[in-house]
Order: sequence, then C-alpha cells, then structure tokens
Amino acid sequence: MPKTILEEVGEFETTSIVALAGHPIHAMLVSFPIALVISTLGCDIFYWWGGDPFWARAGLWASGFAFWFGVAASLAGTAELLLVKGIRKRAASWIHATAGVMLVSVAGANWGLRLVDHLNVLPVGLMVSALGTVFVAIAGWHGGKLVFDHGVGLMVSTKD
Repeated sequence: MPKTILEEVGEFETTSIVALAGHPIHAMLVSFPIALVISTLGCDIFYWWGGDPFWARAGLWASGFAFWFGVAASLAGTAELLLVKGIRKRAASWIHATAGVMLVSVAGANWGLRLVDHLNVLPVGLMVSALGTVFVAIAGWHGGKLVFDHGVGLMVSTKD
C-alpha cells in the first residue's frame, strides 16, 4: 500500500542545521524585525496623534533596523529552507518564506520612504507600517505552525 503524504513528509529530518550551539539562528533573529516592524507602526501612530518629530525620527530608525534584521533573518531562514529536505517538503515552509520575503520588501520600502523625508510619512508611511504588521502576522502564523505542528527546528532528546 502506498504511503500517505503525512507519512512521506514525516520521514525527513527537520532539525535545524543553521544553528549556534543547537539553537536555530533564524529563530533567534526573527524577534528583532517583528518587534521593530510593530514599533514602526507605533511610532507612526504616535507621530500622527501628537505631531512630535521625535516619533518620525524614531520610526526612521526602527524601520531601518527592521529591514536589516529582516535581511539577516531571511538569509538564515533561506539557508534552512534550501538545506533541510524535511523543511522544504512542508507547504507551510513556502508560505512562511513568501510572507517573510514580502515582509522584508515592505520593511525596505518603509525605510526608503523615510530616508527621503522622515517628517513627511503620513499617511503613506502609516499605511505601509500597517501592511508590514499584516505580513508579520501571516509569516508569524506559518512560522509558528512549522514549529508547533511540524516540529521544525526542535531538538528532541531521547533522554526526555
């Protein structure tokens, strides 16, 4: 009898190989762009609400760091996707990767918009920040699905 799709996918190892002391580098890096994309949205809301140029300047820095940390996390995640067959076999991996690329693209566009004129970011900057937050939710949902439903990147000890 032929194997089911779940049995076939389950045959492949999903342990992270792009890791530091057994801890996946992608998982360590993604918290920074997530926090910074959401912080950029917060800065935009505070700038819209109060008009204090501090928030526009903070949004410029937050969006720039969100982009560069996103690039770093994407490189580690792409390496995992391409090097570990068990990760490549899961559909959620490809959805997560696509949403992640879109997120980094939106973060880069958001930063580029602010580099031109960081005080003139309303309303477009606010909308781009909100769009980035949507992609954080999509990528995060599928990243969590990979970890919690598929065990991607987990080191399971036989002693436990």
